[in-house]
Amino acid sequence: MDRVSGGAAALAVVVGLVGTTAGCGGSGAAAEDRKGADPGRVVRGAAEAVLRAGSAGDVRTGMEMAAGGTRVTIRGEGVYDFRGSRGQLKVLLPTGPEGKQEHRPIVEVFVPGALFMKNRGAGVPADKWVRVDTAQLADGNLVTGGATDPLAAVELLRGARDVAYVGEEAGGVRHYRGVADLAVASRVASPQVRGPLGAAAKGFSAKGVPFDAYLDAAGRVLKVRHRFSFVNAGKAVEVASTVTLDGFGKPVRVVSPPEGAIYTGKIRRQ
Repeated sequence: MDRVSGGAAALAVVVGLVGTTAGCGGSGAAAEDRKGADPGRVVRGAAEAVLRAGSAGDVRTGMEMAAGGTRVTIRGEGVYDFRGSRGQLKVLLPTGPEGKQEHRPIVEVFVPGALFMKNRGAGVPADKWVRVDTAQLADGNLVTGGATDPLAAVELLRGARDVAYVGEEAGGVRHYRGVADLAVASRVASPQVRGPLGAAAKGFSAKGVPFDAYLDAAGRVLKVRHRFSFVNAGKAVEVASTVTLDGFGKPVRVVSPPEGAIYTGKIRRQ
């Protein structure tokens, strides 16, 4: 059998919307936040603050996609071990025309350089996993997996520029807005995500990704929302990807699928 195509598997997860990428830019005026700190420096340090926390016992993701009048939403929940650069999510695909869930949740396991997916469907046995090399994806798995890798989401902030402090929200949460430079982030990110971010820097035609980041008093990312734009089959596609983190420091356990459980056959487009 032919080895499964990682790109095809990932494309099917997001209902075939992802194709030739063309990222969008953004702007923002830098200003001091309420503590007098440079907003850009604060946001660029947020990834390190998350890594120091070690883990997040409550991770939630949301990906909203709009193309040609069609809008879909994919949601996920799980845990992440930032020290080990490993996480697991249960991802829910959009419901059917009658509002019923027609697909089993997809289980995604993130490890350095790879994404494993179970309940992939389209010819993959129920007990098997599909492995995707994230450094080979044109977007570095920022979009095509249906959920942005939480580590990549926060590491993107290392390339923050044109950052503005929007204001303080309930609970002392600080809101910042700016643009993440993919090329810069890929050079200064943690080694585990440089490959995927480097692929994204090459795959997106524009290197600036607008974001809104919400930080706690310790400078950790509570929520980050990135906005991606690209063209697929001649249609403009807009994607808003949100990652929410909570339960910092809680023990989490993420186990990679055994080698014998990895599917190596053909898959079908859904």
